[in-house]
Amino acid sequence: MSNLLRGVNLYLIGMMGVGKTTVGRLLAKELGYGFLDTDDVIVKAAGKSINEIFIDEGEAEFRQLESDVLAQVCAYTKLTIATGGGIVLRRENWGYLRHGLIVWLDAPVEILLNRLAEDDTRPLLQDSDPEGKLKLLLEQRQLLYSQADLQITIAAIQTPEQIVTCILDAIPSVLKNQDFQQQN
Repeated sequence: MSNLLRGVNLYLIGMMGVGKTTVGRLLAKELGYGFLDTDDVIVKAAGKSINEIFIDEGEAEFRQLESDVLAQVCAYTKLTIATGGGIVLRRENWGYLRHGLIVWLDAPVEILLNRLAEDDTRPLLQDSDPEGKLKLLLEQRQLLYSQADLQITIAAIQTPEQIVTCILDAIPSVLKNQDFQQQN
């Protein structure tokens, strides 16, 4: 599979709680790639949590940091990159994402809610109606997510390993449709 990809980065996009980090780590290991989580890079660079960035500087500043990190990351190869759920909101980010293969991990709101029920680290879910907020965010982002090269629909019963297998099985069909070797 690595030979087929020829070093092209894989960018995992999708809603918070969908499993981009967990799946990304496993996928990277399977491919012999490095792994990066853009949120982790932002936290290290800023010296504060994402919640603190949102509180201290606001969402706009966080989104700028996210774009800056993505711009730097896309210069590398052989990486699997888990992105923040809102990375698709800025047009400039699509220019960076298009340097690689974009994989949308898509899960129904019910699965996301279940996974995020005890998670208080998500600033956009600090809301009196987390379910309504998640539905709204998904509605706002779905059309953007759908621009990914590959859509992997996730079921509640799937393990991260099974999701990785789905991605690996689907990659050859996407590479036949798009000549990534020419782009990179």
